[in-house]
Amino acid sequence: MNTPVALIMFNRPDLTQQVLAAIAKARPSLLLVIADGPRASRPQEAEKCRQTRALLQTVNWPCEVRTNFSQGNLGCRRRVSSGLDWVFEQVEQAIILEDDCLPHPSFFSYCQELLERYRDEPRIMHIGGSNFQAKDWHCPHSYYFSKYMHIWGWASWRRAWELYDVNTALWPTFKQSGRLKDLCPNPYERAMWSRYFDNIHAGRTDTWDTQWIFSCWQAGGISISPAVNLVSNIGFRPDATHTTWQTKMANRPTADIGELRHPPAIELATAEDHWDFLEVYNGHSFTRRNRLHRRLARLPARLLQGCLSGLDLWS
Repeated sequence: MNTPVALIMFNRPDLTQQVLAAIAKARPSLLLVIADGPRASRPQEAEKCRQTRALLQTVNWPCEVRTNFSQGNLGCRRRVSSGLDWVFEQVEQAIILEDDCLPHPSFFSYCQELLERYRDEPRIMHIGGSNFQAKDWHCPHSYYFSKYMHIWGWASWRRAWELYDVNTALWPTFKQSGRLKDLCPNPYERAMWSRYFDNIHAGRTDTWDTQWIFSCWQAGGISISPAVNLVSNIGFRPDATHTTWQTKMANRPTADIGELRHPPAIELATAEDHWDFLEVYNGHSFTRRNRLHRRLARLPARLLQGCLSGLDLWS
C-alpha cells in the first residue's frame, strides 16, 4: 500500500501489538510513529513505554519507519496535535490509527480510495472509519457525509490539517457569528458543543479531537463516514488515558466494506448526525438535564424553594 500510515502509541504494548499486526497486513511502504513519554508520577510507565516502542522491531515487510518520540510526557492535547503536525510536514496525506483502534482489513483500501477521490475537494476534510448507527440502519451507498469527525481510525490531507487550531483561537468570533446555529439547529446540541468549545478555549480540557471538529466546522469542512463499522476501539479499560469506562461504543464488531459505491452528491446526512449527537455524544443525557434546568428556571422563586426543600439533589 502506498498511502502512509501514522500510528499514535503510548504505554499499552498489548493493544499496540494488535494494531501493528493489522497494519502489517496492509503493508504500507511508510509508517510514521508518534509516541508520548512516561509520566513522572508513574514510575512503572517508563518500562511500558519502552516495551511499546520496541514493537517497531517486529516490522518485517518493506517499510520505512519514521519516529517522533517524546522523552517527557506532553499529554494528549500537545502530543497528538504536535505529532500530527509532524506527520503532515512529512506527507501530503495519511491514514491515522491510535494504539487502541483495531481496523478491519478493508479500512485501508477504503481510506486510500477516498483520499484519492476527494483529494482536491476542499469541503471534505476527514475520512472516518467508525459507524455508530443502529443495527437496523441501512445506507444505499458505501458511505455518507457527516458534520462529525470520528477519530477512531481516520484519514486526512495536509491541506485539511493545516487548518487545525489546537487553541481554538477563532472560537469567540465563531460563537458570535451565529454559524453554530446553522450547523446545530437543535438547541440542546448547540448548547452542548458551545460548552465543549468554551472549555477547550479556556484550556480546561486535555484533548485534541474537539479542536479538530471545531477547525473543520470553522473552515466549512465535512466528514465521510462508512456504511459499516471499520474500526473497533479495544481500549476501554482502567489503564486508558481517557476511555476508562465501559460503553456500548467499545469493541463494536467490524465488517468488510467491499467495493465502494459512491453517493451521487455531497449532502449531509442530517438524520445520521442527529443519531450521533444522541448516541455517541451522550445527547440524550445532556438534553434531559437541560430540559429540567429550563423548567425549574421558569418556576417562581418561592415555589422552586418549596419544591427543592425536600429533595437531596446530590444523591
